[in-house]
Amino acid sequence: MQQILDTLVAGQIYTFMLVFVRVGSAIMIMPTIGDSFVSANIRLLFALGLSVVVTPPLAPYIPQVSTIGDGFMVLVCMEAVIGLFIGTVARILISALDVAGMFISMQIGLASAQVFNPSMAAQGSIIGAMLSVTGVVLLFATNMHHLLIYAIFDSYQSFPPGALPAAEGMAQMITMSVAKSFAIGFQLALPFIMVALMTYIAMGVLARVMPQIQVFILAIPVQILLGLITLMLVFSTLFLVWIQYFEEGMMFFISSSAG
Repeated sequence: MQQILDTLVAGQIYTFMLVFVRVGSAIMIMPTIGDSFVSANIRLLFALGLSVVVTPPLAPYIPQVSTIGDGFMVLVCMEAVIGLFIGTVARILISALDVAGMFISMQIGLASAQVFNPSMAAQGSIIGAMLSVTGVVLLFATNMHHLLIYAIFDSYQSFPPGALPAAEGMAQMITMSVAKSFAIGFQLALPFIMVALMTYIAMGVLARVMPQIQVFILAIPVQILLGLITLMLVFSTLFLVWIQYFEEGMMFFISSSAG
């Protein structure tokens, strides 16, 4: 009886360890709970708690491999790669807001205003930092962070443990996500590009009609004012478009298993 109990406990620890590797590596870099302004202890405790909750339903997906030898370490590395892949895709999806903020700052004359972007953990434009932080808040407000957790849970059907993940498919998915993120960021900034273009045209006409006016001195405050007014008008629509794009991107890990 004691031997059976020891075997059962060892099996549960083995299963928990493999689940924790994938869950922890994904949470480490994904947006919301994995952002740099979240304490490492909080991220660790959240990953441990989530792993404890999802281990029982995920136990049937875990292959039985001897912990002695290279097989177990290979399986751990594969689980870490899959978790990092999920977290990286989620991080790329939210980077569309930083790209949009960069374009917007360039168009409204605030490109030189650089601040620390906590979501990207690097220096960035002031508009990009505002959009990124607001995007994280919106993910929590719309319960979209549940989709991130469910994507990790459902990835065990898309990427079963023990099966060698397709490196080409992962690389293609990341490439497509980066390209789509840049395209979405450019589309979100299109209203500001049009406003800036019309401002430049108007200033050019004014310089021709009234050469005595210092157009360059007048253009900057007008450009910033029109940019802020445009941001106020399209702010909600901008995030509605982005949140739909984010949801479609994360549904890849869910819909692929359903198909």
